[in-house]
Amino acid sequence: MSFVKGWIQGTKSSGMAVYLLLLFLIEFVRGAFIVSYLPIYATERLHFSMSVVGLAISIHYLADNAVKAIAGYLIDRISSRKVLAVGILLSCASLLLVLQAPGAWAILLATALLGIGGSPVWLVCLSNIREESRGTQMSTMYLVWMCGLGLGPVLMNFLMDKGFQIVFYGLIGLLLGCLFLVAAAKKGSVQPPRSLPSFREQVRLFAGEMSKMGFVLPCMMMQTTAGGLLVPLLSPFATKHIGLSHSELSICMMAGGASVLLFLIPAGRGLDRLGGKWFLVGGFGVFAVSLFGLTFSRSFMEAVILSVILGASYASLLPAWNTYLSAFVPKESVGSGWALWQVRFWAVGWLSN
Repeated sequence: MSFVKGWIQGTKSSGMAVYLLLLFLIEFVRGAFIVSYLPIYATERLHFSMSVVGLAISIHYLADNAVKAIAGYLIDRISSRKVLAVGILLSCASLLLVLQAPGAWAILLATALLGIGGSPVWLVCLSNIREESRGTQMSTMYLVWMCGLGLGPVLMNFLMDKGFQIVFYGLIGLLLGCLFLVAAAKKGSVQPPRSLPSFREQVRLFAGEMSKMGFVLPCMMMQTTAGGLLVPLLSPFATKHIGLSHSELSICMMAGGASVLLFLIPAGRGLDRLGGKWFLVGGFGVFAVSLFGLTFSRSFMEAVILSVILGASYASLLPAWNTYLSAFVPKESVGSGWALWQVRFWAVGWLSN
């Protein structure tokens, strides 16, 4: 009981609970639309090819990451409520555009607008985290993000049997609910400082903070690149070398994902109490050993056990890594600083793929 009470208290400051609910709903809508609704509606109702759908999804994620620096810049200068409200309205417009799509260009534009509209919420959440409970709140953010992104496609697949219209109006309704949540956010927690450096000065400050990281910066690039290289290799390796069926691979992935969700909050609370150094060292160490052990796995149960261990080590890494990075975000421009970090990670990951 005390664990749950402490977790709730960690999300109350600066209206963080409202932002977490916003994050959940927006990621729920994005996951439901991109993964479940768009591929079926665009091919079955609008009769577009899967290549158009694939290009649209790529443009969605490209637009999401490409505008993060601009979104962070605006969050530092105007009310975050205005930035979030405009983003939600753009997301509503994207759904309406798909419903009346006159051509393939409309699908591409709609997914780009949805990516742009959903981009600011993550940065606003990061900007409102308290330093004294950063680990707990970072863990909670990742938990909320994963739940929203995963539950959206699952629940929408059930509703798709009822018809496209009910799914569409359901997603619009959730976005309109997000507007009410933005209005409910605390005013004092979302106002920018009175004087802010220019964007060029912010980039200079960001570069200066990065230079203080020393050898950690190339290690970060190696870690991000390694993750990007592993993603396309894991499924073929599991099926061809370990001998897993596609259903067994899905079970392993579900076990790993469940392990991440289960250990995220305890890891964040432990991070706040003990500090992040050993969480980083231990998390990376266990992750590397488990991944190496996966190369010797020859049975389904071994793969499941290693997936659970990988998930637990990843859960300890996520809040510790971002807590460490927060020390290098310029305090003069938190929104732009986190945005530049997000863009940097996306660029390295994209280049590695």
